[in-house]
Amino acid sequence: MSFDPALVRKDFPIFQTTMRGKPLTYLDTAASAQKPQAVIDAISRFYANDYANIHRGVYELSATATRLHEQAREKVRAFLGAAESREIIFVRNATEAINLVAWTYGRSQVNEGDEVVVTALEHHANLVPWQMLCKEKNATLRIAPVDASGTLDLEAFAGLLGDRTRIVACTHVSNAIGTHVPVEEITRLAHAKGIPVLIDGAQAAPRFVVDVQAIDADFYAFSGHKLYGPTGIGAVYVRGEILDEMPPYQTGGGMIERVTFEETTFAPPPERFEAGTPDIAGAIGLGAAIDYLEAIGLDRIERHEAELLAYGTECLEAIPEVRIIGTAARKTGVLSFVVDGVHPHDVGTILDGEGVAVRAGHHCAQPLMNLFQVPATARASLGIYNDREDIDRLAAALHKCVELFH
Repeated sequence: MSFDPALVRKDFPIFQTTMRGKPLTYLDTAASAQKPQAVIDAISRFYANDYANIHRGVYELSATATRLHEQAREKVRAFLGAAESREIIFVRNATEAINLVAWTYGRSQVNEGDEVVVTALEHHANLVPWQMLCKEKNATLRIAPVDASGTLDLEAFAGLLGDRTRIVACTHVSNAIGTHVPVEEITRLAHAKGIPVLIDGAQAAPRFVVDVQAIDADFYAFSGHKLYGPTGIGAVYVRGEILDEMPPYQTGGGMIERVTFEETTFAPPPERFEAGTPDIAGAIGLGAAIDYLEAIGLDRIERHEAELLAYGTECLEAIPEVRIIGTAARKTGVLSFVVDGVHPHDVGTILDGEGVAVRAGHHCAQPLMNLFQVPATARASLGIYNDREDIDRLAAALHKCVELFH
């Protein structure tokens, strides 16, 4: 069955609105995806009909809420291909997921003189926690380089793995330039030396099938809001053998087994890592988003975005004043670019006047921007609701931008 983004767009209420009197051309899905009515309805229905706190209530409403919440966890498990639901920990977003791993597992494993390896492609969320941990532990942060196209140098990466490397943290898809990282090869190289791997899947999980067991990931993080789900919810997969050894991240209600004034023992995973009342509605909304994407088919989504990315690349390369930043052979969902003589913020403002929404800035990847010797880029990122007409509107708006400044 062919993929028809025009039909998909009808599932998203926001596309009934206009911007500056023009149809909304939303090209900022890498920052946050729009929400289909199915997700909105699932959240509304829960608050209207089924709301109660979970896990500790013996009354029917609490039992129903608990069941819905745990059904959402099982949906995430299946979505990521994890072996057990207990390997799925709900968090606020991928940022909190990475911090959870850094400050529990990382802190228990990294000591003075040890090393942590990340790539030059990382979002700040998968760089700064490791940077801070290394400073705290007097350890060394090693950076795997990229070439001029933004492709990870696998040979250089392999050369960084040593006897003192305690963890590797890498993105699956770069949020800033779209590079698709060969995470299966990353895990193979790291595991050959007994080194665990955390993967930031925030940009990957909404775009193609992810199987954490096939990847052989030890940790895999993603955010719900980039997956067409609500904000404030995400999840991290942790391999079961590692999960059992990890200390708590936060303490409070729901994550304890027994408390006395002298001592506390903690609940088994995943409850050990989910202190306090969770975002119950968020988890249910995330489950609804997974249902929605799987009904469309992740394989179809991947093909559609690949075709649209190729068309977008062709259109932007046809404008002499536009230069694409990040030209890796294997890319996913992102067109990052600069316009000669025009600051990216001005580009974004002009495009907004044409109803075209793109992100302008360093995209929480300042070190990567420095490698490309640009302060920022404009970034058009694709979603399931985008089509060639959106790319044509982007190109037309860029031609207008060029005319204004040249």
